Amino acid sequence: MKWQFDNDNLLTKWSKNINPKFPLPEYPRPNFQREKWINLNGLWDYAITKRNDISTFIDKGEILVPFPIESALSGVKRTLNPYENLIYVRDFEIPSSWTNGRIILHFGAVDWQARVFVNSNYIGENKGGYIPFSFDVTKFVCMNDTNTLEVHVFDPTNKGRQERGKQVLKPWAVFYTAVSGIWQTVWLEYVPEVYIKSMTITPKVDSNSVLITNFCTSAKVTDFEIRYSIFFKGKKIEERTSKINSSETIKLPNIHLWSPKEPNLYDLEVELVKRNETLDKVKSYFGVRKIEYKKDENGHLRFYLNNEKIFMFGVLDQGYWPDGLYTAPTDEALLFDIKKAKELGFNTIRKHIKVEPLRWYYHCDREGMLVWQDFPNGGSLWAGFLSMFTGKKINFKFGRKKESIKSQFYKELTNIVRTLYNFPSIVVWVPFNEGWGQFETRKVTDYVRTLDFTRLIDSASGWVDKGSGDIADIHKYLGPGIPKRDKKRVLTLGEFGGLGLVVENHVWKNVKPWAYKIMKNKDDLLKKYEEIINKTLELTKKGLSAAIYTQITDVEKEVNGLLTYDRLQKVETEKMRKINEKLSNFY
Repeated sequence: MKWQFDNDNLLTKWSKNINPKFPLPEYPRPNFQREKWINLNGLWDYAITKRNDISTFIDKGEILVPFPIESALSGVKRTLNPYENLIYVRDFEIPSSWTNGRIILHFGAVDWQARVFVNSNYIGENKGGYIPFSFDVTKFVCMNDTNTLEVHVFDPTNKGRQERGKQVLKPWAVFYTAVSGIWQTVWLEYVPEVYIKSMTITPKVDSNSVLITNFCTSAKVTDFEIRYSIFFKGKKIEERTSKINSSETIKLPNIHLWSPKEPNLYDLEVELVKRNETLDKVKSYFGVRKIEYKKDENGHLRFYLNNEKIFMFGVLDQGYWPDGLYTAPTDEALLFDIKKAKELGFNTIRKHIKVEPLRWYYHCDREGMLVWQDFPNGGSLWAGFLSMFTGKKINFKFGRKKESIKSQFYKELTNIVRTLYNFPSIVVWVPFNEGWGQFETRKVTDYVRTLDFTRLIDSASGWVDKGSGDIADIHKYLGPGIPKRDKKRVLTLGEFGGLGLVVENHVWKNVKPWAYKIMKNKDDLLKKYEEIINKTLELTKKGLSAAIYTQITDVEKEVNGLLTYDRLQKVETEKMRKINEKLSNFY
């Protein structure tokens, strides 16, 4: 079956701009860039087989990578069942100049289990659907011939206990279409034999400095050095030489802090040097900011950004698209929701139960958008629902009894924090939401703190509160509401609102529209919205310090977005911004 996408349901305006030979061509890792790379997105062959018999074909054809197989833009639009395998195949060639070094094969994300083969050689396996992974394929590729890449995918979706977010095989209530297989960019990269593998960048606002730690592939060599060059608005302001696999604190003259109102970013070049010869070079950037909480003049705990009070007024963002599901059709589309949230007067996005491609965080950094980052849930959902409906805390293990399931959670959590650590826009980690798959809450919170002490932790958004973390968080629909007074934690409203409006010809087909309250027209929506925001404003006097409105866009049957699912705005920007800035500009 040749590729063509199904347009019998909603599509965004960007879908018509997709080039099937080269979709999503942008560099996928904007905070760690090298010059020599090849994008492998495009048309691949695919086959669906039985889970335990890959010789028995159920379906086959062309698929557009990196759109998940369930999406319209993949050209397949088919559910991958837990008893099936999805096999991807494509050929590639290595440039003749890529000699005397290493060739790394990268995957932005594959949901859920990926087994990778190059020229019929088994390369390795990855479990986890949200974080980049890579393999050194140098010894398996042919330099002067065509190479074949094969990826075998298994995804149990909600039939398993793995982290999966809101994906279900049969969408219902607030749970959406499943996403399987490759859903982020696949690419090849050339690196020298010894190269810069990664780095962490920790801002130090109070000392006007930045701490950079580099990690290289060899710890044995002694005649290698790392050279840091820091630029601000194109002008070099600092240069420093350091040892490999070491940390360096660098003072920044006339420091320019990062904030939503002034999202200042420094450019950073990192070179691996041997006897003044540059062997490897990476381009990056960073922002300098500090997030904390402390008592204000009235004794209320408040958030402070760069030593100044800030009310974080945000919007919930599920990260779903009608045509690409988890995958935005273009980079322009990926940026669109962020810019629109900013235009509407929000200063924060809560990225809900999903991890985005790295370019999304890059756009938040550039636009000046604060981010609360959820960890995708796994385990069982039912403990959270029982807590909601009974009003009682459910204390059993939330579907995480097996040590292997717990271990996989900690592994994915670790990878998420380490992967996203350098993005200044992220200010809050949210390990659990509404009890879904929640377990060992205090232990998980403490573990996140060991990985990242620079950000705040909202241990359990909604309910099943164990008293841990920096934030007390309730959900109240329509709302608003405020948690009980807490002497040690900031009071926040993690979700509220959910006002719906059906816009004819811009709704998901063959489902009944749903919202917490569906309004008759946009005037009624705006009037009720302003009423809720004014009530929220009153709660700030009692110590409320952040609020997250549900939500930025409609998603499938949900029509409670400020935009439709295909990104048509429901209410005029100026009217909405005037209301929202009562909170986002509260101080």
